[in-house]
Amino acid sequence: MLATPARKTEGRIAGTCLAAACLGLALGAARAAHSETPSSKAFVDHRQGPTAEYAGPGRDAPDPADVKEVLIGYFGPSDPADAESGDLWCAAQLAVDEVNRAGGCQGKPLRLAARWSGSPWTAGAADVARLVYEDRVWGIIGGVDGPTTHLAEQVVAKARLVLLSPAATDKTVNLANVPWMFSCLPGDHLLAPPLASGIAARVGKRPFVLVSADDHDSHLLAGELKKCLGEQGMTPAYHFEYRRGTANVGELATRVTGAKADALVLLAGAQDSARLVAAVRKEGFAGPVFGGPAMGRRRFIDEAGPAAAGAVFPLLHPPQAASAEFAGTFRARFGRSPDYAAAHTYDAVRLLAAAINKGGLNRARIGDAIRELSPWNGATGTVTWDPLGGNVRAVRLGTIAGGAVAPVETMAGATAPAGP
Repeated sequence: MLATPARKTEGRIAGTCLAAACLGLALGAARAAHSETPSSKAFVDHRQGPTAEYAGPGRDAPDPADVKEVLIGYFGPSDPADAESGDLWCAAQLAVDEVNRAGGCQGKPLRLAARWSGSPWTAGAADVARLVYEDRVWGIIGGVDGPTTHLAEQVVAKARLVLLSPAATDKTVNLANVPWMFSCLPGDHLLAPPLASGIAARVGKRPFVLVSADDHDSHLLAGELKKCLGEQGMTPAYHFEYRRGTANVGELATRVTGAKADALVLLAGAQDSARLVAAVRKEGFAGPVFGGPAMGRRRFIDEAGPAAAGAVFPLLHPPQAASAEFAGTFRARFGRSPDYAAAHTYDAVRLLAAAINKGGLNRARIGDAIRELSPWNGATGTVTWDPLGGNVRAVRLGTIAGGAVAPVETMAGATAPAGP
């Protein structure tokens, strides 16, 4: 029996979902990467070697003549009211509108095709596969964190389609050596050194407590930071790990304050960070608070309230002219300020549109164009790819002052050089 187009698509989606089942192994390997001993480290680091370019066929295929609009995929919630990711969708729409006012892509209007599930682990791979095989997009923006980006990567590796991640700092999404994978945010290995230097400058040899949530992204950043702190000769007096999404953190706050430490280092998502920072301040903790990049999210500032003031974290959206212009346009349209995740989503859409205009309606050439456009200047700064598609932009420290994100100007170690 001949397969119908619908059956072919279903077969591709099923095959892709099977490939995504390997994600658990990838995430396990990511965690294992942080427990390497010198003798067990890989003998080759592809970030130092040749660029992971696609070497297969497809570049000579002509552009299709029947395309009336250019679709790019969006793997994330498409609800502007979503507390965690709504601003990312708004920023993506803003970028699309600006691209279309400038003439679109290849003279055709650009449009987002969004797919998401409330349970991405059960339906996410199928959603990404539908973007590829049903919507026939020319590239994908997504996911919203490390795990969902890994999931989408499983699909594009097979489909040979560009994936631009605007929200993941997990360096292991690039270590898989997939030539279609690009991360707009600097990885944890670039965030941890300036954060460790800032902690060392402020805390010195005094005791501090490290608290981390048990989610994938927080776990990986904790591993990178502990390694960098060890190089500074620093070890936390206590390391408490707690469950992501814990609503009542009163007991944990009591344990933190009871440790009699001089500083708190907290690595968790925006909402989890807000809850615990507010709780420890309520318990009377007056020492400095350091955290992960999630403390630069609007949700952290809104939900932590006055307790957010003075927190120090890696700054992923440094102030500059292009940043101010984007932020002003975003505020005028949506009535609120964008954070770094929204800004990087805006840049990701504009970068993918630029690559389509450069490479044409050809997936292989679009992938080539993404690499060739580096270094590319956007609202978030300069995007410069390493050989595996990670952004090597230098990272500095930021803080919360007057209810807004601001750069730390005077703390030693406030800036780390770009690196592989």
